[in-house]
Amino acid sequence: MGRRDVLVALSALMALGGVSAGAEVPQTVAQSLPGELVMSKSHIYPFEKLPVKPSANGGASRAVVQGMTATGEFVEVHETTLPPGQMPHPPHKHRHSEFILVREGLIEFDNDGNPTRVGPGGIMFNASMVMHGMKNVGDITAQYFVVAIGRPNAVTPV
Repeated sequence: MGRRDVLVALSALMALGGVSAGAEVPQTVAQSLPGELVMSKSHIYPFEKLPVKPSANGGASRAVVQGMTATGEFVEVHETTLPPGQMPHPPHKHRHSEFILVREGLIEFDNDGNPTRVGPGGIMFNASMVMHGMKNVGDITAQYFVVAIGRPNAVTPV
């Protein structure tokens, strides 16, 4: 899958949250859990209004959204800043898949034991149940966005 294909797929995914306000969603498609957000209207998430949560590694994260699209996909989006030399967490694997979009910095992405460096504009894909990890190997704070698809579950450490 090329970079253009990934960007088209991400655009389509984000558009899924944009079903018109008057559209009816079949209950068999959007089976949310009690209290879970069903994203059935378009919405803007201004960066400066996202709550900042400091991380133990000196970085921070901003939760954007977590919930079910009107067509039934569970999606979680967050932004992370990662200081030079730091990892967000140890290598792991999980059931959900995720795209990671690098905005700033240089990330070493370990995809099942195969390290590759990814810079600004680069996109990483973590497939379901594949071991992966990341580290900021650059001289500046890295910033990236994570788009997770599928219900979260406990991670499996190395």
